[in-house]
Amino acid sequence: MKLIILDRDGVINQDSDLFIKSPEEWLPVPGSLDAIANLNRAGYRVVVATNQSGVGRGLFDMAMLNAIHARMHKLVGAAGGRIDAVFYCPHASGDNCACRKPQAGMFLEIAERYATSLHGVPAVGDSLRDLQAAAAVGAHPVLVKTGKGLRTLTSGGLPANTTVYADLAAVAGALAG
Repeated sequence: MKLIILDRDGVINQDSDLFIKSPEEWLPVPGSLDAIANLNRAGYRVVVATNQSGVGRGLFDMAMLNAIHARMHKLVGAAGGRIDAVFYCPHASGDNCACRKPQAGMFLEIAERYATSLHGVPAVGDSLRDLQAAAAVGAHPVLVKTGKGLRTLTSGGLPANTTVYADLAAVAGALAG
């Protein structure tokens, strides 16, 4: 099985420092929906692992998060793609949970759900914490320059073997051919 793990905000959709709090605020990064479809056609199962502290902060509830994800699934589907599963951490940063990236909890849950090792599995993110969570489980950290990616790239301290691409479309082009 070929698996790829994607962060959501800044990778698939436009990021916002004010949080994505409604389906209307969920706007795809140009080329990201087609990229997911291309990955699917190349045999990849696409899984999302996303920190959603807006729930823990009370900015939106689980029903709204589900509505946002329903929009994401609908738009990916309209582009001919599919997201197999969405894993999320609803906790605020001060909750000290095991699932909030850079902790590896979501990644370990993905490995368990798919009964597979994540060693070498591409894990695409735009922040250092995305890459750190990937590296913690032996996945291949992939940084995109969308979202917070350029800031992450210039801040340094990237995990060893991090690969950098312009955006998710470039990642899909490299992996799916």
